[in-house]
Amino acid sequence: MSDETPVEVPVERLSDEALQGIVDDFILREGTDYGIHETALQTKRDQVMAQIKAGTAVITFDPDTETCTLVRRER
Repeated sequence: MSDETPVEVPVERLSDEALQGIVDDFILREGTDYGIHETALQTKRDQVMAQIKAGTAVITFDPDTETCTLVRRER
């Protein structure tokens, strides 16, 4: 393991299909709790995309695990 720091992935460099795949993977992760009320998948997608567009969430790539995830942008 190289202990490399995850790098931010510019959203504009991703295809629409790749971006949706990353967002869906994040939303559908096992163990994710959305509270008492069920929320439609499309609503969750819209919420995450709004955070990405607003810059409050970013996609990162971890070279050690070769995976992408979404994280809140640290200000």
